[in-house]
Amino acid sequence: MEEIKDSKYKREIQQRSLLRYLKGLYPRYKNYLKYKRISSIARKKGAFVGNNVTMPISLAKKANSNLTIGNNTSIQTDKLDLRAKVTIGHNVVIGKDVEILTNSHNVDSLDWEHKSYGIEIEDYVWLATRVFVLPSCRKIAYGTVCAAGAVVVKSTEDMDIVSGNPAKFIRKRKVIHSNLCVESLLSNDYEAYVDAYKDK
Repeated sequence: MEEIKDSKYKREIQQRSLLRYLKGLYPRYKNYLKYKRISSIARKKGAFVGNNVTMPISLAKKANSNLTIGNNTSIQTDKLDLRAKVTIGHNVVIGKDVEILTNSHNVDSLDWEHKSYGIEIEDYVWLATRVFVLPSCRKIAYGTVCAAGAVVVKSTEDMDIVSGNPAKFIRKRKVIHSNLCVESLLSNDYEAYVDAYKDK
């Protein structure tokens, strides 16, 4: 487990009374076991899944060797097209109803055959609710934020904020969410919670 920085998350946990801390353990432990099982299902299907990953069981059940997910990543959708490689980094937040397509058809072909692309999503990316990523986008770079409802048709650069249909560059992000305990977003932060209190 990565060392937890001196963050707001850590300070809030350390300020808890022992009783309040213990009350917070049970629901976190329950979710920890749930998401550990879900990650285990995805691994059995051939995916590489890091530590403290949160994802729906429906995604785990359709996972295959094309899926790679880094540590401390939160995924709230199962709409990932795994016919080509999907590589997701560390500390990534992928919101509800995000859809990622990795395949298309060759419109200039008599046989209309498939064209496979794949995508890399680097560390500290945030894909907000209902982002739609098309196969023409091959890389969502480090720290990129794709605003809610964005239709991402091309690759981004480090720290870009993009929005709209098609998604256009708005501005550069000033900082990444390095103090956020990403796994806490969906209450899968049992290990971080215990480690933070132990450091008290």
